[in-house]
Amino acid sequence: MPLDTAINLDEAIEAAHLPSLMTALVHLTGNTHHLKPEWRPAYQPMDRNDIGVPDEEQAIMRAFAKGVITDYLEGRREPIGDLAIEALRPMMDFITGVDIPSDYLDFLEDELDLMGANSKRPQWETPKLKAAAAKMKVLVIGAGMSGILAAIKLDEAGVGYTVVEKNADVGGTWLENTYPGCRVDSSNHFYSYSFEPNHLWPQHFSTQPVLLDYFQNVAARYDLKKRIRFETEVVSLAFDEARGVWKATLKTAKGEETLEADAVITAVGQLNRPRLPDIEGRDSFKGPAFHSARWDHGVDLTDKRVAVIGTGASAFQFVPEIVGKVAHLEVFQRTPPWCFPTPHYHEDVAEGKKWVLENVPYYDRWYRFWLLWMATDGLLPAVRSDPDWKGPDTAVSEANNAFREMVAAMLRGQVEGRPDLAEKVVPEYPLGGKRALLDNGVWLQALQQPHVDLVTTPISKITEKGIVTSDGALHEADVIIYGTGFTASKFLSPMKITGKGGVDLHQQWGGDARAYLGMTAPNFPNLFMIYGPNTNIVVNGSIIFFSECSVRYILGCLELLAETGAKTLEVRKDVHDAFNEKVDEGNKLMAWGSPNVTSWYKNEAGRVTQNWPFALVDYWRATLKPNPDDFVLKEPATA
Repeated sequence: MPLDTAINLDEAIEAAHLPSLMTALVHLTGNTHHLKPEWRPAYQPMDRNDIGVPDEEQAIMRAFAKGVITDYLEGRREPIGDLAIEALRPMMDFITGVDIPSDYLDFLEDELDLMGANSKRPQWETPKLKAAAAKMKVLVIGAGMSGILAAIKLDEAGVGYTVVEKNADVGGTWLENTYPGCRVDSSNHFYSYSFEPNHLWPQHFSTQPVLLDYFQNVAARYDLKKRIRFETEVVSLAFDEARGVWKATLKTAKGEETLEADAVITAVGQLNRPRLPDIEGRDSFKGPAFHSARWDHGVDLTDKRVAVIGTGASAFQFVPEIVGKVAHLEVFQRTPPWCFPTPHYHEDVAEGKKWVLENVPYYDRWYRFWLLWMATDGLLPAVRSDPDWKGPDTAVSEANNAFREMVAAMLRGQVEGRPDLAEKVVPEYPLGGKRALLDNGVWLQALQQPHVDLVTTPISKITEKGIVTSDGALHEADVIIYGTGFTASKFLSPMKITGKGGVDLHQQWGGDARAYLGMTAPNFPNLFMIYGPNTNIVVNGSIIFFSECSVRYILGCLELLAETGAKTLEVRKDVHDAFNEKVDEGNKLMAWGSPNVTSWYKNEAGRVTQNWPFALVDYWRATLKPNPDDFVLKEPATA
């Protein structure tokens, strides 16, 4: 493999993540001798670029790497994929800098996928399974990240399917959200399908156009569009109990029609229905007003007085983008966000790192592995509540309080000299109680501009001229932008879904959505949800990881039907209820379940309907394969 002459090998190695590179080199050396104790990283919690190895030792590491890679490029070494199992454990311990708990090993080996045979790849190879797959008809609702994933895996299993999508193209949230500054808040090399890595991400946390391009390219690579019906919306689903099939009423440009399916997979997400605040006079404002998720690009903000309501993830991203255009900006804040220091949040990926990802065997796998580990469960103890905690309500445990003070000090440091602002931007609720944002300083820099005001006085009403706060002050505006989130707790709305015995799913939930493993509910056979209740994560993991686990499990359920010859599969109510009781107890012990914290994680009754309170490995293990004893399987009706 020739070295790209545009890349200097020394510069490429300099740009690489050294622990990942050292680990990957085992595949070229055939041994772990170079994974020396003095080279083992000791990561800093708030600076992952600091590997804790002295500079002089890093220089030796790079020289060693250069020699091995040069040998490979010049044909003197061949990569080894099938390493002895006893070599993997020291490699994992080295790259993470910790002795990995034994109960994580099978999970991490599976995610590492060195030999291309992981648990997420369907294996429907027997004649019986192939014949059953060919007869199945599955309806997938949504062509965003999860819908694309489901389609690919159904294809791999040979299962027949149709995808319906309300929009005119694939992409889901990355198609719909086009506000300035929109970007992902998980590292791209982890926020991508495990089986479709991209070595050429331009930035570590890519923007919406780049992400949309990735998902659309994946859909094209698998030729999915021929199976997707665009601009088609599911109005209702009704289960035909006698025949064991689902009937979907579809709304198309030509009117309504009906489609039948043996099983339905909903892939509609949680954050796809914008929420506008219930403020008196909201519709009386005479100027342009829009939600950030439906950004009006026809409105020129140049030299305008702009009011932004909300300081969540969207506002956090678009406010720094528009602050330089507007004449005056007022940001109306109910509660401030916690912000994790992330200096490289807007940084480009070095060309040398891209080269290493593309050209050094297995480096991409180990680099993703490292990102996975750093995003798994290391922060969970810091956001877990201590029932015996006697400290202030601003924390839920001693560890949580220490973590809070560290992050709060960094926030205060960004507004040094502005005590008026400092008391507004440090949250009073526990760290982890609400979604924490990634911070490279641009948010607080924007709020400190002379033409920007952060308003914390509550809003009382909106008039034709602007916003009136509870102190009676009128804040005149030319444009109002709502960064007020989504109706996340209203799962599967506005679809009407009718199951066995005419049971309405939304009535069964009563505003309190629950599902077994976030995927299936009693009275609704062969109906599966991706990103359903209690599958959101707060400080660990990536939603793509959860979606891949869910799709693996759903394919396992379909395989169970194929193996047994059963027509339908329905989760037992006692299994469903016991699972949700366990989840509820788990969420009560987390910062986001604290009774003095309100957020979109909770429904109107105060129950946490969004979040998974346990470790990633627990969800991975629970979704490896369905347990037949968890379900009622029904044979096909006789003629």
